[in-house]
Amino acid sequence: MNTSSLPVIVIGAGPVGLAAAAHLLQRDLEPLVLEAGPSVAANIRAWSHVHFFSPWRYCVDRAARDLLEPTGWNAPDDEGLPTGQELIDAYLRPLAKQLERHIRYGAKVVRIARKGVDKVRSADRESLPFVVEIETAEGRTERLLARAVIDASGTWTHPNPIGANGLPALGEAAAADRIAYGIPDVLGAERRRYAGKRILVVGRGHSAMNVVQDLVALRRDEPATEIFWAMRRMPDGNTFGGGGSDALAARGALGSGAKSVVDGGEVRLLAPFPVDEIRRAPDGGLVVVAENGETVEVEEIVGCTGFRPDLTATRELRLGLDPWLETTPILAPMIDPYLHSCGSVRPHGAKELAHPEANFYIAGMKSYGRAPTFLLLTGYEQVRSIAAAIAGDHEAASRVELVLPETGVCSTRRVSADVKSVATGGCCGSSKPRAVATPAVETVASCCK
Repeated sequence: MNTSSLPVIVIGAGPVGLAAAAHLLQRDLEPLVLEAGPSVAANIRAWSHVHFFSPWRYCVDRAARDLLEPTGWNAPDDEGLPTGQELIDAYLRPLAKQLERHIRYGAKVVRIARKGVDKVRSADRESLPFVVEIETAEGRTERLLARAVIDASGTWTHPNPIGANGLPALGEAAAADRIAYGIPDVLGAERRRYAGKRILVVGRGHSAMNVVQDLVALRRDEPATEIFWAMRRMPDGNTFGGGGSDALAARGALGSGAKSVVDGGEVRLLAPFPVDEIRRAPDGGLVVVAENGETVEVEEIVGCTGFRPDLTATRELRLGLDPWLETTPILAPMIDPYLHSCGSVRPHGAKELAHPEANFYIAGMKSYGRAPTFLLLTGYEQVRSIAAAIAGDHEAASRVELVLPETGVCSTRRVSADVKSVATGGCCGSSKPRAVATPAVETVASCCK
């Protein structure tokens, strides 16, 4: 079956999804972007108050810029640090306007398959179009055909639970009214919820650092506010980042600021504190219990424990998934946070993101599975390479056209072109090596959002 007249369906109208559409257009391929929300960048709107630590020059995709500049678009200052809302207003909304006829809002993708066959059949499979089933905002079910599919839907709506073992803590669901996941706007829209309360932040990444420092700022106006910060394991020399050695100054400052409020006693650090259970206290508060029996009583919890991909819609596709991270097997050892920390993820593209299901790709944050090491620039490079691969330009798809800013934290050295162990030492927080099949390379790159 000739599928060349069909569009390439892109799932998600966030920055990576819109960049994918721009790159496809440059390749004379027809994109169709399906966005579940009513407007562009629905996930970013949930954290629109948060500042990027990447300046504008790292937030705008090259193909998107090529699309915008002829329209008289006023490019933001390359060195400015946008908030999520500013990214939407100054970049994504103008870009979506240029891509208007290629975007369909209120179209939630619920299933993807190959036309006329199930997952079991192999004969002529690659020649068949994809069937993408959607639920519309009006409640209708529709099926669309595509020559290829790029899933850039992200992971923001599927946070990891607070429980230390990957399962929800006992009582976590029952305490849902007192738990927020991600980065709540504690200094703005949700100020009243947190002012003067006892609050526990769970997690040790950049999201947790953002929330902790916002809460410290809140307490300066609301001195009754008490802040507790729980980490599953003790912090080490890399927990708070590279400081002044980070090529992204704002990222280095975020980590340094978080360390400062802990060292200064403005936040009570609980570590190791792997959460096991959440109980209701007699006064209506919450008693949070660690696996070692230690407890803390609070009124609100903010879970900053990362996110995981929702793969429900792809059950009829042949995915090749790493059993640990739920990303592709080639990409997994490149981004495994227990091997790399922030400092050794290298750029990658269609080859590393390919699945056994030909012409199906997961890009952006979702491509990293459960790894929290994604950088927006990496997503732009992914979709540039994927668009080239779909167009049949395999030389361009295999090229690396991206240099990432260093974190100042660590590097990973691989010493063999065959399957070898990657020694992590103290840099990446684990002494247990993981087998890696990859060419010999030494890289230092950035890894965080």
